[in-house]
Amino acid sequence: MEDNREVIINVDHLVKDYGYGRGVFDVSIKVHKGECYGYLGPNGAGKSTTIRHIMGFSKPQKGSITVFGVNSFGHEEEILKKVGYLPGEPAIPAGLNGMGFLRMMQDMRGERNDERLNYLLDLFRLDPNVSVKSMSLGEKRKLAVVAAFMNDPDVLILDEPTSGLDPVMQQVFINFIIDEKKRGKTILLSSHIFSEVDATCDVISIIKDGVHVSTFNASDLKENNAVTYNIRMVDKENYDKFLARDLIGEIVDKNPHRKVVTVKIDKKDYKPFFDSLAGIKVREFDEKPFTLQDYFMSFYKEERDFAGLEGVKGNKK
Repeated sequence: MEDNREVIINVDHLVKDYGYGRGVFDVSIKVHKGECYGYLGPNGAGKSTTIRHIMGFSKPQKGSITVFGVNSFGHEEEILKKVGYLPGEPAIPAGLNGMGFLRMMQDMRGERNDERLNYLLDLFRLDPNVSVKSMSLGEKRKLAVVAAFMNDPDVLILDEPTSGLDPVMQQVFINFIIDEKKRGKTILLSSHIFSEVDATCDVISIIKDGVHVSTFNASDLKENNAVTYNIRMVDKENYDKFLARDLIGEIVDKNPHRKVVTVKIDKKDYKPFFDSLAGIKVREFDEKPFTLQDYFMSFYKEERDFAGLEGVKGNKK
């Protein structure tokens, strides 16, 4: 079915190879007007590299990138005036206080919206009179968030927006993005935090080692017919007996120490699956709905891939 919605951001087969497997390789993104597009991957996967090219800060080796139909490279100043941009690592001059930085950013864009500015300062509980030098990492992040949104732009490009924010402020930000979506804003949100992508995004791309491995509608994932069960047997004998069965579904994890097997099945196979358990003595039986994290982990199965992913068991950030 043809999609006639206006494309605001178009990344077409972008290649930027820094050598040694670093960079992005044949990446394509289309962000339509009024859409929140999630860009999900661990640190170092290529998210920030893609966004720097979208903003026009880097020239692609191959492919093309347009924002509002204009090639991004060579037009970065024009893009900066039209979008709310939140970089992954904002550069904030230490010699200013918060308000001095915000006024400087307003002057660079040539417009002021103090009503919106005051609303954001109150929402994110930020004192703009504190010097940047004495601000904590979280306060600097909130300052960068306010700077990105204070002129009420129609398009937002956000690179790891909640990095450095405490859990309360992360939730405030998620609720804020949901409200911005209702106002018709177009948003590209790069993140490694499953909860914020799951809560806000309409379309999600997963990137691994600079390559897109999946792009899908978030609603399709939520309507997935797969269901996962954690089944704990009463003893080792029943654990082995269970594994020896010709079971319906797919065994996705085994823990012989705890005598737990994790099985994924299709909802239509409920009855034959439970029939196959006849004669097995079970101590605990927990249903686990299929989630964005489960789907993501199907692409990131080795422990070394988990670095930089929030919410992953055993993650060492």
